[in-house]
Amino acid sequence: MFALKRYALDMLNLLFPELCNACGTQLLHQEEQICTKCLFDLPYTDFHFYADNLVAKQLWNRLPFNAAMTMLYFKKGSKVQNLIHALKYKSKTDVGIVLGNLLAQRLLLGNLYKEIDVVIPVPLHEKKLKSRGYNQSEYIAKGLADTLGISVNSSCLYKIKATESQTRKARYSRYENLEDVFLIRNIEQLENKHVLLVDDVITTGSTFEACGNTLWKANIKNLSFAALAFSE
Repeated sequence: MFALKRYALDMLNLLFPELCNACGTQLLHQEEQICTKCLFDLPYTDFHFYADNLVAKQLWNRLPFNAAMTMLYFKKGSKVQNLIHALKYKSKTDVGIVLGNLLAQRLLLGNLYKEIDVVIPVPLHEKKLKSRGYNQSEYIAKGLADTLGISVNSSCLYKIKATESQTRKARYSRYENLEDVFLIRNIEQLENKHVLLVDDVITTGSTFEACGNTLWKANIKNLSFAALAFSE
């Protein structure tokens, strides 16, 4: 029976091969979403070891927080961009789960992310959520929370205004674009908790800043940030 199942799987892979979402090569049986070579070759930051990393420095003096980091460096045309695009625009939500798992493994190696109580994904406005069909950051949060053994809260923080794309905006314009965009409900679910806010890519930190300032209104105990990639 086992041999028959393996043969069926082999035939299925031959007809419809699973490809690495980073480089496009065919995945082996034990590989999931990303091939082993790409897992080793991705541009990891090691920011989880250093409190004064580039991401944290972007947020210094803008709001109180415990720690901030990203797992990868983001560059246009790179394997990291391929992964982010597969997650955001090609409905490859399992990529978010896998990358969230990897992100959590790095957090566990350092000393900056201790005693996290709840993971919150950066929310999408209902119009964007309806058009895309899912929030990519929620899948990152799910993978991360599963590895850390804690819960995800996707309902307390929500976005009340549809905003313009942040891509071509300067830092101040990005924050201005996000001012008064996020709100909190069910505050009692977050009170006195250490919240980990999760997103896909951070550039200037404006989204983290806007969400973080809103979360502090819920009387949280502490706030940390983590994202998949940092785009300079």
